[in-house]
Amino acid sequence: MCGRYSIFTEEEIIEIREIISEINQKFGHETKLKTGEIFPTDTAPILALSDNSIQAQPMTWGFPRWDKKGVIINAKAETALEKNMFRAALLGRRCVVPSTGFYEWQHVDGKAKKDKYLIRLPDTAALYMAGIYNLFRRPDGSEAPVFVILTTEANESVGPIHDRMPVILSRDEKEQWLRDTSGIDRILKRAGPALIISKVS
Repeated sequence: MCGRYSIFTEEEIIEIREIISEINQKFGHETKLKTGEIFPTDTAPILALSDNSIQAQPMTWGFPRWDKKGVIINAKAETALEKNMFRAALLGRRCVVPSTGFYEWQHVDGKAKKDKYLIRLPDTAALYMAGIYNLFRRPDGSEAPVFVILTTEANESVGPIHDRMPVILSRDEKEQWLRDTSGIDRILKRAGPALIISKVS
C-alpha cells in the first residue's frame, strides 16, 4: 500500500520543480497544488498524455467510493485488469505520479505508535510511480480528474517494512507507460529497484 508520499521542492530537485512550474503556468495558482507530504484527497502534480504529448496537470488523489464515504487510493497491479473500477483506466488513462519518495509504517512490538519510514531511490531525488486516472463528475456536472497509484508486492528493499510498494517507473519507462499499452504487463510484473529506507523522526 502507498498511503502517503512526498514532493519536496528544494532547488536541486530540478525535475520536480519544472513539473510544478508547468502546472502553475497553465492553470495558475488557484489549483491549490500540494507539496511536501501528500495525503489522500490532496491535489498533486501528475504527468499524462494530452493531445498526444506528455503534459503536467493537477489531479486529486483517490477514486471516490460510490457506495460509501472515503476514497480508494491504490490499485493492485496484479488484479487491476480484472476490476471494473480500474480496467478501462489501466488500458486507456495511465499517468505518472512524480514524487521524491513514499512513506510506509512498521509496527514494532512494545511501541504504541508505528515507526514511519521515507523510501527513496539511491541515485536520484525524483521517484516516479505508475498511476491510472479517471474523470469524476461533480454534482454541478463538471468533471475532475482523480488518480490512484498502482502497487505491487514489496521487493527485498521494502519487504522488511511492508508487504506492498508502488510500481516504480524508471526515467526510460515513463513514456512507455503512458503510450504503449502492449508493454504495461511487463512493467507491472517486474521487481522494483533497490531503494533507500530512512526512519522519519
